Amino acid sequence: MIAATPGLLTPTRERALLWLLASTQFTLIMDFMVMMPLGPQIMSAFSISPAAFATAVSAYSWCAGLSGLFAATYVDRFDRRNLLLTMFALFSLSNLACALAPNFATLLLSRAFAGLTGGVMFSIIMAIVGDVIPIDRRGAATGVVMTSFSMAAVAGVPTGVVLGAHFGWQSTFYMLVALTIPIWIGMWRMIPSLRSHLVKKPPPFARALPDLFALIFNPRHLRAFLLSGTVMAASMSVIPFISPVLVANYGIKPEEIAWIYSAGGAATLFTARFIGRLSDRLGKHRVFRWIALFSMAPLMFITHMPHMPLLAIIAFFPTFIVLMSGRNIPLQALMTTVPEPAHRGAFLSVNAAVQSLGTGLGAWGGGMFLGSAADGHITGYGTNGWVAVCLTIFAIAWASRVQQLAPVPATAAAPQARAA
Repeated sequence: MIAATPGLLTPTRERALLWLLASTQFTLIMDFMVMMPLGPQIMSAFSISPAAFATAVSAYSWCAGLSGLFAATYVDRFDRRNLLLTMFALFSLSNLACALAPNFATLLLSRAFAGLTGGVMFSIIMAIVGDVIPIDRRGAATGVVMTSFSMAAVAGVPTGVVLGAHFGWQSTFYMLVALTIPIWIGMWRMIPSLRSHLVKKPPPFARALPDLFALIFNPRHLRAFLLSGTVMAASMSVIPFISPVLVANYGIKPEEIAWIYSAGGAATLFTARFIGRLSDRLGKHRVFRWIALFSMAPLMFITHMPHMPLLAIIAFFPTFIVLMSGRNIPLQALMTTVPEPAHRGAFLSVNAAVQSLGTGLGAWGGGMFLGSAADGHITGYGTNGWVAVCLTIFAIAWASRVQQLAPVPATAAAPQARAA
């Protein structure tokens, strides 16, 4: 029997599970992130503008948001293992559809399908973390899962960019399909059946919509959702356009983007778990506020950057990536502490939907501020930086309003889950 009650997994099994979830999350993040450095190639291949490219980025986010919102009506009705396996298989098919897209309209639809399938998976992953990891170690566990960002930045995105530069942008999505197959097999073999949230019989589907509205409009939940959406909108008003701006305005070659992302990702390999442990020790609210505060300086710098050599940009980028990704670690750990365990999956699905909608709004709004000059330069990027900083200031002020649920005593823990 493999225990899934918080704190009852063996240390070895717990580490293996967390790293497998990190690998799963790696493919999700790479799928989303790789669109950004591939932006110049995709815009050239389909003869589209930066605003149209922003539509492709936001299409994923909008559909991921709708998918996550709908998932809130059913995600707590199934074994988390089986649901994750199903969604991951569909996600792999969505990447195959992207690779085979013959035109921009088809690519747009394929990205929408990727959002529909992948949009709910992060909420399932974080629900699993919430199910099996005690609250006092959840920040560190979230740090392990969030190293997927580092792995994507160090290995995934640079490899995808190099493949795209030499074999066409489609080759990157073929690579993603190949990666998902062994990870799916590992999930099938290693993740235990997680059914402790089903001890209490879920309400009939006739109650799904009323219960969803009750969950969304719970004042405690609303405050958390507003924080999540704001942070994502702030980030995504800037991040999707870094590569197109570097190429168009600073003369960086598309294949050189890989070195920039590698430097940033390598730095987060050393900081993600440290920030997670710091969140457990000093408090998730406090760590989030401090990192968000420090992140404003690199936000302004990257959107108002003077002309610098490639090596200087590579040297700066780790600071930007560490702080931008670092503020998400205490934020995601905080989100797992807000709902009751029986509603954790539904809450995190809605939260994922809100984050996706925030991502879509940020990317779409950021694209609206940008234009193209006669010499091919992208204009208006500085405005994106000011918007991101204003949203970050609001998030810092709002964070104190997000309340954690009182931890459940160990004697009241849910029954053990059955082994897979």
